[in-house]
Amino acid sequence: MNDNPDFYRTRAEEEQANADAATLDNVRDRCERAAKAWATMADRAERTQTMRLTREAATRESVAAARSAQSIGSAGSADLHADLRKATAD
Repeated sequence: MNDNPDFYRTRAEEEQANADAATLDNVRDRCERAAKAWATMADRAERTQTMRLTREAATRESVAAARSAQSIGSAGSADLHADLRKATAD
């Protein structure tokens, strides 16, 4: 199923147009319920996209921080090894 809020909004608008054009009460009611359902799905898809983008940004930040910490740790380790070589050479 499509997870694009714009798709859902378009479908909601189409169903509302169908409801506005309907001459039978039951058809109008059905189209209005469908329009409401499509609008709800659009809202849900927007929330999902927002949460996904937030989660992905947080993941990128934590990966960057871990890599930074790892490179700092590697640099510190290299300095420690150089100090040890100096100490044992004397």
